[in-house]
Order: sequence, then structure tokens, then C-alpha cells
Amino acid sequence: MASAGIYSARSPNPSREPQSDRQSVPAFKSIRSLPGEFRFMESPTSRPLEEVEHVNGGFTGNGILEEDERDAADESDQVGYDSPYGRNAQAEEGTPNDQLDAIVSPLPSTPSLLIESKWSDTASYVKKKNLHAWYQPQNGDWKLAKIISTSGTDLIISLPEGKVLRVQADVLLPANPDILDGVDDLMQLSYLNEPSVLYNLQYRYDRNMIYTKAGPVLVAVNPFKRVGLYGNEYIEGYKRKSIESPHVYAIADTALGEMRRDEVNQSIIISGESGAGKTETAKITMQYLAALGGGSGIEYEILKTNPILEAFGNAKTLRNNNSSRFGKLIEIHFSETGKISGARIQTFVQCAEGERSYHIFYQLCAGAPPVMREKLKLKRVEEYKYLCESNCYTVSGVDDTEEFHNVMEALDVVHVNKDEQQSAFAMVAAVLWLGNVSFTVTDNENHVEPVVDEALLSVAELMSCSMEALQLALSTRNMKVGNDIIVQKLTLPQAIDARDALAKSIYSCLFDWLVEQINKSLSVGKRRTGRSISILDIYGFESFERNSFEQFCINYANERLQQHFNRHLFKLEQEEYIQDGIDWARVDFEDNQDCLNLFEKKPLGLLSLLDEESTFPNGTDLTFASKLKQHLKSHPCFRGERDKAFVVSHYAGEVTYDTTGFLEKNRDLLHTDSIQLLSSCSTILPQIFASSMLTQSEKRVVGPLHKSGGAESQKLSVATKFKAQLFQLMQRLENTTPHFIRCIKPNNLQSPGIYEQALVLQQLRCCGVLEVVRISRSGFPTRMSHQKFARRYGFLLQDNVVTRDPLSVSVAILHQFQILPEMYQIGILEDTRNRTLHGILRVQSCFRGYQARRSLQELKKGISTLQSFIRGEKTRKEFAVLLRRHRAATVIQKHVKGKNTRKRCAEVTKAAVVMQAVIRGWLVRKCSGNIGLLNLVERKASESDEVLVTASYLAELQRRVLKAEAALRHKEEENEILQQRLCQYENRWSEYELKMKSMEEVWQKQMRSLQSSLSLAKKSLAADDLGRRSDASVNTGEEREYSGDTNSTIFKSHETNGVRSMSASLSIINRLADEFEQRRQVFGDDAEFLVEVKSGQADASLDPDREFGRLKRQFESWKKDYAMRLRETKAILDKLDSEGRTTPDKARKKWWGRKNTSRLT
Repeated sequence: MASAGIYSARSPNPSREPQSDRQSVPAFKSIRSLPGEFRFMESPTSRPLEEVEHVNGGFTGNGILEEDERDAADESDQVGYDSPYGRNAQAEEGTPNDQLDAIVSPLPSTPSLLIESKWSDTASYVKKKNLHAWYQPQNGDWKLAKIISTSGTDLIISLPEGKVLRVQADVLLPANPDILDGVDDLMQLSYLNEPSVLYNLQYRYDRNMIYTKAGPVLVAVNPFKRVGLYGNEYIEGYKRKSIESPHVYAIADTALGEMRRDEVNQSIIISGESGAGKTETAKITMQYLAALGGGSGIEYEILKTNPILEAFGNAKTLRNNNSSRFGKLIEIHFSETGKISGARIQTFVQCAEGERSYHIFYQLCAGAPPVMREKLKLKRVEEYKYLCESNCYTVSGVDDTEEFHNVMEALDVVHVNKDEQQSAFAMVAAVLWLGNVSFTVTDNENHVEPVVDEALLSVAELMSCSMEALQLALSTRNMKVGNDIIVQKLTLPQAIDARDALAKSIYSCLFDWLVEQINKSLSVGKRRTGRSISILDIYGFESFERNSFEQFCINYANERLQQHFNRHLFKLEQEEYIQDGIDWARVDFEDNQDCLNLFEKKPLGLLSLLDEESTFPNGTDLTFASKLKQHLKSHPCFRGERDKAFVVSHYAGEVTYDTTGFLEKNRDLLHTDSIQLLSSCSTILPQIFASSMLTQSEKRVVGPLHKSGGAESQKLSVATKFKAQLFQLMQRLENTTPHFIRCIKPNNLQSPGIYEQALVLQQLRCCGVLEVVRISRSGFPTRMSHQKFARRYGFLLQDNVVTRDPLSVSVAILHQFQILPEMYQIGILEDTRNRTLHGILRVQSCFRGYQARRSLQELKKGISTLQSFIRGEKTRKEFAVLLRRHRAATVIQKHVKGKNTRKRCAEVTKAAVVMQAVIRGWLVRKCSGNIGLLNLVERKASESDEVLVTASYLAELQRRVLKAEAALRHKEEENEILQQRLCQYENRWSEYELKMKSMEEVWQKQMRSLQSSLSLAKKSLAADDLGRRSDASVNTGEEREYSGDTNSTIFKSHETNGVRSMSASLSIINRLADEFEQRRQVFGDDAEFLVEVKSGQADASLDPDREFGRLKRQFESWKKDYAMRLRETKAILDKLDSEGRTTPDKARKKWWGRKNTSRLT
């Protein structure tokens, strides 16, 4: 047989179950669930006690069996008939399987329904072991009771609150030992029954352990609060397999690993009731896949799609604050390296909103910025009729303003530009304003037309359409009859339906357009590899007091998903056992195929009859209900009720539907007039919507059912579209390896810490958790074809297996390891294979490590050599550049210093020439002045105006003295400049320069003292000369008028002596001045030269310090000599001045006396 292979029975603890002790595996007998309302209760099996101990027995932390279990093993031979797991225990037979399949399981009612259980077979065993058991009082909650004593079939039990009761044995169910409290896998429970599962889930739920395994299914209980089970630390733990507890991360990691290993697409199907946490679970799964497969950046865009889809597709209902009103399948594609390369989102038909409308309406009104509010003409939420019908405007713990900002940020991330965002929000605002459009009656036939008010004007402006076209679309309908077009006016109910249909169509097209934009952003393109993981998040099973068309579609989708679940976990596995001839007894489970036939059968199924009645113009909800009761009354899953109601027995229980509104909701009420209205808009987005609606309207209904009403009657119905999308979804899921996550809602109050047993039990029954565990625990979880088995373990054979067929290789492998055909366990071969492969890999790793290290060393050596050559060449180039720069700097410095030296030399030369010119001119003028003065004195000696000549001579002498003083001041200024320059040099050098500067300053002060003494002398001489000149002028005038012969000769002789003395004094002063200038020049040049030698600017073979000391001593010696001569000169000048003053006074007196005498005479 092609499908035949190797099967292995489950053995969780193979190390504790030696091969020699297991001689045979008994045939698996028929297991019958406890009858009545509890089809998931534990029934006895024919498995030996030793196998039960290894499969179901509990162990303590040190590996020692619990005392109860150890005692049971010791007494197995004596009391085997008393134990439900004894060797002689037989399953009850005679109950046909079809009878069990037809049983519907509502909530447990009374303990009397348990009379057919096999608990009575364990009475003596319970009495001896003093065990606990589960008891269900009248209120329906299971309680853990302790068995005190037994009397026949009666037992005395003690409840937790201390109450003691006498009950029948058949109303109790066995409880598991304490060591199994809170196990993370329900397969580990010794007694698999409903109260044990409920207690185990509650035990873990109370300790924030919300995830539990049920075989291949993960059960997730919604905590309704934040739990610390997520984050990077947990992601790394599950990635490295260091954490093994059940988790969504573990399911995602398993799917990712199987995709990479088997190169088969995977799917993660998340199901559960509304409010069970499916959306959050899907987001957590996406976060783990993004963390492990991230790196390209697109994983951030995938995560950012959640705020957009939740805002536009989720709403608050009575049972869930964030209920998904649409279904979505997120297909995440991976590259060859295991990184996320793109994604695609597929959505299904949206259902009507619940208690509160879609989140985006409230987020837009609360969080839109002022500019957007003004442009979209937004108002408060309470002012829109679509939003104020439920009187629910907020969600507890949710900030709509912050959520709107998150939506805006997410739209930017998925590359929806600002103009497109503005257009999308304009469509949302237009839908809100459409709800406020009102109508007024125009005639007696109740025909209406829209009222031109703020709402109508706002809709026309937001949609960018004309007011007239909008009025016609809302108040009239164009119907094509033959070749003619008839314009029909609408009544008030028809106009309201047309308005609502237009609003719903615009919003539905907007949602589809957003999904399309997201898919463009997440497009895989050329990076597609064909490997993907799909995450299905779809609305859960719903059952309210009043269930309408929306619940009808939702529950039908859940029936189809449950069938997919049953097919993979129940049907395919058991059918494969039977086809391969495995000794196997079927495990009964609740098959919902009859319910699916009720929906899908043609032509008398629910969907077919609904579409048929929707095509009749005169069809009503009442006629539809009557037709259902007429054609489906004999179906086991259908029951008719009064008026418009009917009941469907779903896998999750019975649901009563009210057919009110079924036909109108199933019909596509959007007529061609509305499509034409959208196509006439000037903005792009409504035109895109019109094109999409037109494409859908071209799909016709196949069949003869066609009446008048135009093209609208031939459009696809909502139920038909929904069924087609659902079938496409099932086809995609069938091509993947499924992984199931069942979300459980612990209470209807959405409050943490509350665990309602009845509600949880109903959901467990709906998802068939106990049947899954039974099949997984009792079956063969590991299966391989002969080809794969031989390919995987063939290398373990000692003989050559090249020419053997896969079946012979498989048998040879089993015989080589002495595994009997009845006890095939792949786990043993797997351990041997793992050890052998580990050794091979160890040798390979060592050899490859040696090769890698050798290659690394050679590579490092080559790199070092290459780096040395490169760095040497680089250093040589840098040194050459540095050398050129140094040479260039030297040349520049040479030229700059030469220029500065030449400039300084030119300035000194120019100053010396000027000084020489001044001195030489002064000397020439001095010599020529003295000769002219002597000649003038000799010529005028005999003349009577000797006194006048002397006065002019004195004036000339004074002028020269003043000129000499000016030259002296000029030289002093030059000396000041030289001193400043000398100070600049001195500031740039060391303490010696500072000392030399201080000595130079002392020298300058002494020079100034000498100069000031000379100046005072000159000033004194000038004052005396001025006095003599004035007296001489007076005497000369008087002498001319009253001159006498006697006195003239005496006066001239005195004047001649005075001129000669003045000439001698002037000669002495000039010599002193010349000597001062010469000495100053000499000392200044010597000091400057020594400074240059000290600074290195001049080359000389002498000691600057010693020469400077010698120069200082010369200066001090000359200063003393010059000061002494200056004092002598001053004394001589003072003497001459006193003589000059005395002689003219005497002569003047004589002259004046003579003059007066002559006058008197």
C-alpha cells in the first residue's frame, strides 16, 4: 500500500519503560463517551496498568511516583477487577456509533443523566484508596468532594464547605491526584473528564498561566488584563528553546520551523467566541514572527497594519470591546533565508456593526486636528444619527484621540500619502453625514425627496458631486423595462434604505481600498519564494437573544472552520489508520457535517432557499420562514419556531434566528443610480468605488429565477458572495499545515479573575478539546512512510541497502534493533539516530573547525602582509608630502626674513642719512655763521651801531638754539621708538632680556636727566640772551639820538667783549650736544647689536653677557665724565651771564648819567 508506513505508540517516558517489560501492545478497544449530556467524560479502557502508569502517572520533582500511584501499582494484581484500568476491564459495547453522533450536548442539567457511566466499576477501588471525586450539585458547578465511605452503590462524600452528602456512585467522576494540578498539557491528566479539564484550566488561569496544551491544540484563556508573558525576553527564550511552557510563541515557532524544514506552507487558525481574544492572539503571533523573521524592515509595516484594520473593521459589541466585524487572513511570505519578504491580507464580507459603530468614526470625531475638522465639517459624536442610536460613545480604557494618532502614523508607515488619507477621511465623514440626511413627503403617495440642509450640502461637498445628482440618487430609482427606462419615485422607507445602502457601500469599498493599499505596500514582488505562514483571525461563534442575518453568516463560517478542524484532527488521522490496516477503534466525536449540509445543500439548503426567496419581488421574511419550515422540517439540525423564527443546531449549541430583515440584508440594495452618482464625483476615490461596484454588479446569478426589476435582481447576493469567499479560504487552508489555537472567554463581563465554569465548558465542547486529547493520547502521533523511514534511518544498518526496497529496509532496521512488530517505537530509533548523528556532527565540527582555524590563520597572515605594504606605502607618501612642505616652509621663511631684514636696514639707513644730513647741515651752518659773525664784528667795530649788530647776532643764535632743540626733541622721539622696539624684543626672551630691559631703562632715565639739564641750560641762556637783546636795542636808539664822543668808545669795547663771550659759550654747548648725539648713537647701536646676537638674528664670536657688562661700564664712565663737564659748562655759562649783566648796567648808568647831565645843562 502506498500510504503504508511505520507508526509508533506514544510513550512520554521511554526511559522508564524498558523494552523487555513490554511484550505486547493490546488492541485498542472501542471507547464510548459517557452518555447523556456529558459526551466528554472519561470511560475505562483496556490498557494495562503498567502502560497507564507510564502514560498518565504523575511524578514528583525527584522522579518518585506519588504514594497513591505507587500503591496502585503494588495492588494491581489483587484488585485489577476493581480498577477501571485493570486487565479484565472491558468497555461497554452495544451502543451504535450513529446514536452517539446524533447526541446534542447542551449544558449539563441534572446528575440523573449520568446513570450509564462506568464509575460504579471503581467503587471498591475508590473506597480502598480514599480518593477525591467530582460532584455536580444542582447549581451546575462542579465541586471536588472527598469520599468518606461506601455502601454498595451509595457513597458518602464531603464537600469543600463541609457539607456531607450521600450520593449514588454513578453521579461522581474521578479526580486527578494533586501532583497533576495545573499541568500544562491536558494529555498528562490521569482522568480525562470535563470537571478535571475545567479545574486544570481554572488552576492555571488563577495563576496567570493562560496557555494550556490540549494535544496539538493550544487553549488560550482570555485574562482580560495585561500579563507578563510577552516581550523580548520570552521571544528569545522560545527561540532558543529554553522555555517549553505552552505559548502562542511556541505555536508560531513550530510553524516557522516546519515551514523551513519541510518547505510547506503553514497556517495558524485562531478561533473562539467573540471576546475570547482572537485579535490579540493574532497580533502576538505576528510579533513573534516579525521578531524571528525581521531584518528587511517590512515586518514593522506588517505590525502597523493592525491599528488600521482594527479602526476601520472593529466595533464594540455587547460581548467584546474590540470585536472584529470582518474576517482576515494575513499571509506572511518568507525568503529563502527565513526572513520576512512581504505579506498579503485577504478580508471577507463585513458584518453589520454591533452595539457601537466602527472605531474610526469615534476616533475621527475625537482626534482630528482643527484644520481637518473644519475641512470635513466634523461635529460631536452625539450629533450624528448613525452614532447616537446606541448611546455608547466611548470604550472603557481606550483613548480615541490617541488611537486616531496611531492610525495616522500607521497610514504613513504603509505608504498612504496625505492626499489619499484626506480623501479616505472625507469618505468617512460623508458616511456620517449621510445618516443625518432627512426626507420630506411631496405627494399623497408618500413619495419623498431629500431636505436641502447642512447634512445634504456636506455630503455633496465631501463627495465632490452635484446637489441635484445626490437628490435624485436618494429619492428616485431608474428601472429598465425592455428598452425603456422608467423613473420610479421612492417612498420614505425605500429612500431610507437607499441612503443606508449607499453609506454601507461607500464604507465597504473604502475598507477594501485600504486593504488594497496595504497589500501594495507589503507586496512581495520578485522576492516571493512560495513559503508562507497564514494567520486566520475571523469572527467567532455568536449567539444572542435575537440573532439576525449577521449571526447567521458568522455561525455558518464557524461551522465550516470547525469542519476543517475536525477533518485534520479527527477524520484524516483515523481514516489513515483504517486504510493502513492499523489495529484501531474509532474515537467518537461531534461531526458537524449534517449542519453544513443544512446550510449548503442544493436546492433545499438554507442558503439556496434564502437566495431563491430574495429574487422574488413579493418575497417577505415571513414567506421565507414558512418556506424553511416546509422544506427542512425533517432535518435533524433544523427546528421551526413560531412566526419568523427558526432554530439551527450548531456544533456549539442551538441558536434561534429571527428572519426579520434577512431578505433585505441578503439583497444588494445598491442600484445603478448610486453607482452613477459615485462615478460622477470629481474626486478619484469615489470613482474607484464606482468602478469596483460596477465590476461586482456584472457577476450574474446563474439559474432560471429571474423576475422583473432590472439588473439589480441578477446581482450576487450577500450570502452567495460570503459562501464563495469562505470556500476560497478553505481551499487555501487545505494547502497548508494547520496549527490550531482555541481562545476561551472565561466570563461575559470582560473582567479579570472571574471564571464561569458553564461558559468555559460550553466553549470546550464547541471546540472538541477532550476528543482531541483522547485521539492524541490514544493514537499514533508519529507516522512515516516507508520511503521516508528508510531514508531517515537507513544509514544505521550494518549491511549495504542500496538494492533494497524501502519496505525491506524498514523491516531490517526494526529487526536489527530487536523491535517487535507489535511494539514499533520510532522514539528508540530516533535516539539512536540522534546519537549517531551527534557523533558524526562532532567529528565534522572538529575537522571543519580545524580547517576554519587554519584558513583563518592564513587569511590573517595574508591580511597582515597586505596591510604592512599598504601602510608602508601610505607612510612614505605622507613623509614625502611632509618633506616638501618643510622645504617650502623653509624657503618661505628665508624670503620673509630677508624681506623684513632689508626693510629694517633700509629704514635704519634712511634714518642715518637724515640724521647725517641734519648734523652736517647744522655743522656747515655753524661754521659759516661763525665766520660771517667775525667778519661782521670786525667791519662794524668802528661803527656806531655795534650794539644793533650784536642784537641781531643774538637773535640768530637763539634761532639756531631753538632749531637744535627741535632736532633734539625729534631725536628723542626716535629714541622713544627705538626703546619700544627694544621692549618688544625684550618681552620675547628670558629673564636676561628682562634684566637688560631694566638696565636700559635706568640708562634712558639718566640720559633724560642729562638732556633735561642741557635743556635747562639752553633755556637759561636763551632767557639771558633775550634780556640782553632788549637792553641793547634801547641803548642803541638812545645812543643814536644822544651819542657823545667820550662814552661811545667805552661802550663799544664792552659790547665787543660780550659778543666774544657769547660766541665761546655757544661753541661749548654745541660741542657737548654733538658729543651727546654721537655717544647716544654709539651706545644704541652696540645695545641693538648685542640684542640681535642674543636672539640669534646676528652671528658673532663674542659673549653677549660679557660685552653688555663692558658696554654698561663704559656708559657709566662716560656718564660721569659728561655730567662733570656739563656742570663745569653750566658754571662757566652762569659766570658769563653774571658778567654780561654787570657790564651793560654800568655802561648804561654812565651813559644815562651823562645824558641827563647834558640835558640839564
